[in-house]
Amino acid sequence: MTKDLFGKALLDYQNGKYSEDIITSTNISDEDTLPLPYLFRKYTEMPKLEQKALQLSKGHILDVGCGAASHALWLQEKGLNVKAIDNSKGAIEVALKRGIINAKRIPLLEETETFDTILLLMNGTGIFQELSQVSTYLKHLKSLLKSEGQILIDSSDISYMYEDEDGGMWLDLNQGYPGELDYFLSYKGEKEAPMKWLYLDFETLKTACLTVGLKCEKIMDGAHFDYLAKLY
Repeated sequence: MTKDLFGKALLDYQNGKYSEDIITSTNISDEDTLPLPYLFRKYTEMPKLEQKALQLSKGHILDVGCGAASHALWLQEKGLNVKAIDNSKGAIEVALKRGIINAKRIPLLEETETFDTILLLMNGTGIFQELSQVSTYLKHLKSLLKSEGQILIDSSDISYMYEDEDGGMWLDLNQGYPGELDYFLSYKGEKEAPMKWLYLDFETLKTACLTVGLKCEKIMDGAHFDYLAKLY
C-alpha cells in the first residue's frame, strides 16, 4: 500500500512548508534529488520536449499523471478544456488548490471519457510499469481517443546507463528489457513502497503501437536520450 509520500511532498510545497526535496533511486542508479520547485515549474522552465507537447495540445485534453499540474495549468490558462488525473491523492489536492477546474484521482485504466489530446509527460511510459503491460495501456489509451485524436508521450532510451567506461554493454540478458526499473522514493526520512517504472526506447514503443493499430511518429529528440512521440 502506498503512503503517497509524493502527494505529501507536493502538499507541503503548496502549503508553504517546503524544507526538503524528494529522494529517488532505481535498481541501476544511485540516490538522486527531485527538487520540489521543479514540479511547480512555469512553461519557460520546462524542457523543450514538454513545451512542444503543450504547443501541440488541442481540443479536450487529458493530462495523465498530472503531478502538481504545471502542464494542465498552462493549458487551462490558454483557455483549453483540460482534465487532470493522477493516482496520488495529494497531487489532486494540489491541482485543485492551484486552480485546476477538473482534477480527479483515478487510475488511467479506469478513465472512460474521450479526448482530442492525451498527454503523458515526464517519462510518460513510466506508468506502463513493465513491457508486458504496454499493449494493455496502449489499447486503453486508443479507446479514449476521439476521431483525429492524438497521444503525446515522452520517454528515454536508457541503454546508455548500462555502458561501461569503454563503451561496452554490461546488460544482463536474463534481466529482461533494460528499461524496466524498480523505482524507490523517500521523503523526510520515510520510504515509499518500491514501484515498477518503464523507460521505452522509440523503436520498442513504435513496434508496440503497431500491434494495437496505432501509428507512432517521433516529434523530436530531447537533450539526453529522450524523445517526444505522437501516437494516433
